[in-house]
Amino acid sequence: MNIVSNPDMKLADELHAHVGRFTDKAFDWNAFPSNAGFDELARAQMRYIGAGGSPKVGDPSTLKADNFTLSLIYKEPGRYAACHSHEIEESFLIISGALIVGWERDGDVVEVNLGPKDMILNAREIGHGFRVDGVEPVMMSISVDVGKPLPPVYHYHPKDHPPELARTFGAEPGRTLPFDADGTHPIQKLMSEYVVRYSELPTIWEDAGFTRKVYVGDAPGAIRHDSCRKEMWGLPVGTCLAPFTRTVEDAYLCLEGSVEVVWIDEDGSQVSVELGPRDLVKTPAGRKHYLRNPGAGAATVWTVIGTSGEDGAVYKKA
Repeated sequence: MNIVSNPDMKLADELHAHVGRFTDKAFDWNAFPSNAGFDELARAQMRYIGAGGSPKVGDPSTLKADNFTLSLIYKEPGRYAACHSHEIEESFLIISGALIVGWERDGDVVEVNLGPKDMILNAREIGHGFRVDGVEPVMMSISVDVGKPLPPVYHYHPKDHPPELARTFGAEPGRTLPFDADGTHPIQKLMSEYVVRYSELPTIWEDAGFTRKVYVGDAPGAIRHDSCRKEMWGLPVGTCLAPFTRTVEDAYLCLEGSVEVVWIDEDGSQVSVELGPRDLVKTPAGRKHYLRNPGAGAATVWTVIGTSGEDGAVYKKA
């Protein structure tokens, strides 16, 4: 931790307790008991905020979830996740590799291929699964838009259905459709409202000197929804925001470069922590804080905010 200007150690301890370091964590290959005995379903989870759909809700290394969970998922080529549904939205942000996500309804399945920095917000109560057909593993960030999600409901699991049907998320031959934003099938139309391509999102330049691509929120090209906001921030070298507060929690997951997150106490004392790739800070509601880029290159930060509405934050240059 990098301490700034004689800080209140209580604040420093609090900040330290809200940091998730990639190098301090380990991937859990037994996070999902329903996969046990099915090698084709194997995947590993690294929990940052909440259990993220895993029953391991008592993990002491994981930050407490309020309005959302956040974890990393690692999946190797040839493996898949069986078709299931949740009572709430769940987003997949691809960090590396290519992932096929399938949605199922009444035996018809539509599949979309997602690449790095693409995202899908899986709609509530819609059966969905994912598969790695490429030559490299997939790393993605999964966020469930509630602090304590219910266990998933499985629709086509290999313990109950033929393996070839489970792998296609429940689609018999000839009943798989490609993703098509202009498609006429109801499941194609529905999925088109929940897929975000990084390359197609407008870049918003803030007067504070950084960029935002809004994946879920009130912005052109974004998914408009009543759950949490999700944005990709770009901080050029030397960027420093003025302090701000939110009425809800936020989380910053550094994807590229380095970013410093600074917390400010009521007496004006400050503490900071520098994040490298796949490090995270969760800032509680009401805590004054700001970000700056102290590195030699641009920083990319995945930002999740615990509300879809106004949160009181105003972005200004320091």
